[in-house]
Amino acid sequence: MSFATCDLCDDHPQLIEDGTLSVLPPVFRHFGQRLKFCGPAVTLKVFEDNALVRATLEAPGHGNVLVVDGGGSLRRALVGGNLAKLAQDHGWAGVIVDGCVRDTDEMNACDVGIRALGTLPRKSEKNGAGERNVKVTIAGVAVHPGDWIYADADGIVVSRTRLNR
Repeated sequence: MSFATCDLCDDHPQLIEDGTLSVLPPVFRHFGQRLKFCGPAVTLKVFEDNALVRATLEAPGHGNVLVVDGGGSLRRALVGGNLAKLAQDHGWAGVIVDGCVRDTDEMNACDVGIRALGTLPRKSEKNGAGERNVKVTIAGVAVHPGDWIYADADGIVVSRTRLNR
């Protein structure tokens, strides 16, 4: 995995101008052992309920990135240590949560990349509400199922197509 988000932006200014390439705002914190990860997006739209997040991470990830539109909620955590372990064990490259996470010591022991708005000890509901593989909006940026996600120490880039460097 040889890429740098800075280089992707520098090498593809035309994609930024036409909206094919977007950069998420710098509001996400890093968790997990992988600082750098990339892969096609699998999207979820949930609100303060992580049953669908768990069900998705229990399936093989095939190097994909789970992008969770949690509505930016800062009231309940959508991913914790157990779900980070599921992501690691089932081959997910990373998880991006537009919301909170918890159990950060456990998450930081996992070989997976995780980005979230912050941490919160309160767990989520478990009702199963939500949608899978729909267009979501993360921190004001649209993410479609299959978009390519690139994350490193400098930020997160979303591309409608796979980018080569």
